[in-house]
Amino acid sequence: MSESVTTENLLDNLSTAVVILDGNLNVQYANHAAQGVFERSLNLLIGYSFNQFITSSSLDFDRFQNSMQFGEVYSDSEVTFKFIDGRHTQADVSVTSILENQDKRLLVEIRLVEQQKKISQENHQWAQQQAARELVRGLAHEIKNPLGGIRGAAQLLGKQLPNEELKEFTQVIIEQSDRLTNLVDRLLGPNLRPNFDWYNVHQVLEKVCTLVRLDPSHNISIIRDYDPSIPDVYLDQDMLQQATLNIVRNSVQVLSENPDIIGQINVVTRIERQVIIHGECSPLCVKIQIIDNGPGIPEELKNTLFYPMVTGKKEGSGLGLSISQTLIGHHRGKIEVDSWPGRTEFTLYIPIEKKDPQT
Repeated sequence: MSESVTTENLLDNLSTAVVILDGNLNVQYANHAAQGVFERSLNLLIGYSFNQFITSSSLDFDRFQNSMQFGEVYSDSEVTFKFIDGRHTQADVSVTSILENQDKRLLVEIRLVEQQKKISQENHQWAQQQAARELVRGLAHEIKNPLGGIRGAAQLLGKQLPNEELKEFTQVIIEQSDRLTNLVDRLLGPNLRPNFDWYNVHQVLEKVCTLVRLDPSHNISIIRDYDPSIPDVYLDQDMLQQATLNIVRNSVQVLSENPDIIGQINVVTRIERQVIIHGECSPLCVKIQIIDNGPGIPEELKNTLFYPMVTGKKEGSGLGLSISQTLIGHHRGKIEVDSWPGRTEFTLYIPIEKKDPQT
């Protein structure tokens, strides 16, 4: 194996984004982490200006030229990047001048500040969600047992009553017991065993988009941006469909409650590398983004958004996102959310397994 191949392999396994620029600040190389930051493949980065993909940032590009000419090291902390697709993030940036084949190059290192914060916050929220789920399971058991007894007693009593008017009261008891039982079952989430197989993730998403488009109650546009290179994924297509449908419908409801906004939902798929999911690193994941241009999630709901019965909608039950998180959890994946006024992103990560050709 050659030295250059070994170096590229090492760079591609770094969590720090590494970009090499020429004298005109055009991209000459970008490792996998950098491709993830810019959400572009290497072919779509090489030869293009570094700041072409950024609408604004607090970087001093004059310092880049000074670093190129005089070899000084330039570094800046908590730089705010705003990308042309509307994303924004904070990162620590360092710029170093290097010499390659008698030509000067700039080595740019980008370390996302939010990444470590997100990992810590994700672990904390996951532990809280697991604790909340266990609490709900315990309460459900304590509630459903007496409800069954109440319903059975009401049925027996209804058979003994001679008066039809009195039987109406026992029927009310039965109906309300069934309603509470149904609510408890919804809190517990789906109880069917997963049915995993190899599927094209876009076929599942197309079903979701079709269901939403056929809904006559809104005129929100659905824009699809798929990566056709994504391989088949080992998943339960019904669970993935339900998880994404809950999120898309959630966006539809929020946009419908704000008629002054011309509603738009983007469904985007990409490949993501080296994703930390509940403390474990997944080498390769399919990333599904559901992005709307709504008012954003209220700040007080962001940390509890996936808890049961938590909702910011006028007529929401607060169960859809909780169920979606559970369904994606069955795939050893996770859901992240990033929101600010004018843009809300739900990002689903599902690990891509190696397909055994014999199965």
